[in-house]
Amino acid sequence: MLHEFKKFAMKGNVLDLAVGVIIGGAFGKIVTSLVNDILMPIIGVLMGGINLKSLKYPFGKAEILYGQFLQSVTDFLIISFSIFLFIKFIHHFRHKQEEEIVEILEEKADKTEELLAEIRDLLKEQSQRSGDRA
Repeated sequence: MLHEFKKFAMKGNVLDLAVGVIIGGAFGKIVTSLVNDILMPIIGVLMGGINLKSLKYPFGKAEILYGQFLQSVTDFLIISFSIFLFIKFIHHFRHKQEEEIVEILEEKADKTEELLAEIRDLLKEQSQRSGDRA
C-alpha cells in the first residue's frame, strides 16, 4: 500500500496540483492584501472617507458585517479575473503551438505527396519503357 501511495504521489499531475495549491494560496494572500490595504482604502476615500471594512448592520444582538463581505467579493472578483487572464494567456500560446504543428504536418504531407507523385511518374515511365521494349 505504501508503494502504491508513493507511485500515486509521484505522478506529475499530483505534484503539479500541489504546486498549484501552494502558489494559489500565496496568490490569494497577495490579492487579499491588495484589496485590504490598497483598493478598499482608496474606494473608501472616494466614497467620502468611509472605511468599508467597518460597515455593519445591527441585527438584534448580532451585527451583519457587510463591509467585510464586500471586501471578500472584491477579493474573489480580482482572483477570478486574474485566473481568467492567465488561462487565456496559456490558451493563446497553446493555440499558436497547435497551429505551428498543423503547418509542419501539412508541409510534410505536401512533401510526401510530391514524392509519391514522383515515384508514380517514374513507375509509369518504367512500365512504358518496358512495354515499348516488349
